Amino acid sequence: MYDTLVDTDLLADHIGDPDWVICDCRFVLAALPASPEAGRAAYDKSHIPGAVYFHLDRDLAGPVTPASGRHPLPDPERLAATFGRAGITTGVQIVAYDDSNGAFAARLWWLARWLGHRQVAVLDGGWKKWLAEGLQTSDALTKPLAQRFTPYRNDALWVDHGSVLEVISGQQPGRVLDARSADRFRGENETLDPVAGHIPGAVNLPFAENVDPSGRFIRSDALRSRFATALNGVAPDGAICMCGSGVTACHNLLAMEVAGLKGGRLYPGSWSEWIRDPSRPVAIGS
Repeated sequence: MYDTLVDTDLLADHIGDPDWVICDCRFVLAALPASPEAGRAAYDKSHIPGAVYFHLDRDLAGPVTPASGRHPLPDPERLAATFGRAGITTGVQIVAYDDSNGAFAARLWWLARWLGHRQVAVLDGGWKKWLAEGLQTSDALTKPLAQRFTPYRNDALWVDHGSVLEVISGQQPGRVLDARSADRFRGENETLDPVAGHIPGAVNLPFAENVDPSGRFIRSDALRSRFATALNGVAPDGAICMCGSGVTACHNLLAMEVAGLKGGRLYPGSWSEWIRDPSRPVAIGS
């Protein structure tokens, strides 16, 4: 079983394996130009043979509401049905990839774990590494044999804004780790959300620094040191990971697992939900 990362060589050996399901999670998450179908278009043009496409907005998130963030958790039964249509069932090894250093693949990784499926990993280096190594690609539409996916939801893996308030007010132990870039954390260059800044007391830990220039995750000992410094004595299970909308925060949770630091939780609503209520505190600067 692989539950964090797999390398391209290993995945290449399992192309066509009925016990492996490959999930293409490419997506463009930007304010301008808006291109929510760019990932699907890239998939249609070329993908890893046998891969099934998962759309961030339609498959890996639920409908946005006036109180939610930009990417709420999907309805678990609906997500289970989506997994089943992709050929995922008990005992199947899932491998997710994208062309954004794992930013979106990690969201699928976390969601699968949330529904109780532990045999899920992210392709280390992703699509860019696959192409760089000259490995096989396809433009054929994958038509998997539908399966029954039975969810065993684990809601201990995430927290709501109330738990975040308890941590930052000192009522509960913990540390909020914000995966956004340093400038957005400081309240600069905010293009995705209407309010800039961060949650007071949060520590900025940009997800992009979990990988090296090639897009592969840095060594586990380096990740361990990085997160231990950010946690500053707080136990790993006290980590609450957030970002703009609960997507790239999953990358930090994956990095913690790679580092052997288990028990971190996701704040799915993240910054885009936090700012829906003007009574919640906001900080600017470092």
